[in-house]
Amino acid sequence: MDDIISKDLIELQEIMKGYGESKFRAKQLFEWFHKKMVWNYEDMTNISRELREKLERDYPIPSIKIVKKYTSKIDGTIKYLFELKDSHIIEGVLMRYKHGNSVCISSQVGCKMGCKFCASTLGGLIRNLSPGEMLAQVYLMQQDIKERVSNIVMMGSGEPLERLELTTRFIQLINSELGQNIGQRHITLSTCGIVPAIYKLADEMPQVTLAISLHAPTDEKRKSIMPIANKYSIAEIIQACRYYIQKTNRRITFEYALIEGENDTREDADYLGELLKGLLCHVNLIPVNKVEERHYTSSHSSSIEKFINRLSAYGVQTTLRRKLGADIDAACGQLRNRYIKERGE
Repeated sequence: MDDIISKDLIELQEIMKGYGESKFRAKQLFEWFHKKMVWNYEDMTNISRELREKLERDYPIPSIKIVKKYTSKIDGTIKYLFELKDSHIIEGVLMRYKHGNSVCISSQVGCKMGCKFCASTLGGLIRNLSPGEMLAQVYLMQQDIKERVSNIVMMGSGEPLERLELTTRFIQLINSELGQNIGQRHITLSTCGIVPAIYKLADEMPQVTLAISLHAPTDEKRKSIMPIANKYSIAEIIQACRYYIQKTNRRITFEYALIEGENDTREDADYLGELLKGLLCHVNLIPVNKVEERHYTSSHSSSIEKFINRLSAYGVQTTLRRKLGADIDAACGQLRNRYIKERGE
């Protein structure tokens, strides 16, 4: 992993060994980065000036900062725009619930998956985020509100399973008892369906919650809104989900953005009900957010209610996602695209 924030304790111990320092120094450094969330060597008071100067020379800490912040007057949701060391912009969202604070973070700058209802993919993929850049989003939001985060969802820009090794390193670091100690069960990964990575995730991270962006009940309809469907069929995704459930005994969430006239008919609900009945899962229905560059609109409330009732008839547990931050364009990609346009890029 390139930046020093992305390195685990063993890798930090190797760096300390190279400097002729004890392993204990690596533990101190790790705790500064991940427990105290201090990313400035000058502030690390229990590390010698000589060692700090070496680290500053050899392992400069990446500069990541909050450049814009929008707070919803409706529900207190906060949308952040972060500027990375190379001036690229990513988004994060902090959502307040009775059970604690949840954050939604990005795993890539942009996205190449091409889902037609998503603003994040309009400019394509620029680059992957390092584990340290994923951590920075969580740490900066916590520091900003001066409160602890209890849940993390990887549903921002990017496909977190495309570079699984980066995502799993992020989870290992945020999960560390020497750091924030956020349990895997409090972390949700959302994927459009990278089938081989689902199997690997089940084997390597069995406590993580898996969410599948399904959005259509048939391959034909899914291909029209999600290009990934040309590579992996729904049957292959469901087979991988069965393996995941068998391996982890965890319930899977299927995300389904309701688009008027596209995937919200009674027939669609019946197809979906047949597909998922008997599976340890639940469906999270999402009224699609309007994206200026797309023609999709959200289903009417009457259609949504009928859709829920049909799924219930198949014994499929269904929830309707509460829309948070409606007054601040909290949906993924919207603010970033607007900010980039205003910046003249």
